[in-house]
Amino acid sequence: MTATEPARKGSIWRTVKAVAWGFFGVRKNSDYQEDIAKLTPLHIVAVGFVAAVVFVVGLILLVKFVVAP
Repeated sequence: MTATEPARKGSIWRTVKAVAWGFFGVRKNSDYQEDIAKLTPLHIVAVGFVAAVVFVVGLILLVKFVVAP
């Protein structure tokens, strides 16, 4: 981070909300720009990875439940 770059102050909850909106594919441009300014890419990737794993595990459990005799 350089001296002219502002400090990023993002929270986990804000990162989770940004990733959730990204999964749905809908987001206001103003909110998107604010997220870019406040969230760190590492946090977004980490939360996105966890959300993808939870999504896949949820789908597997749903299929097992539906297919169970």
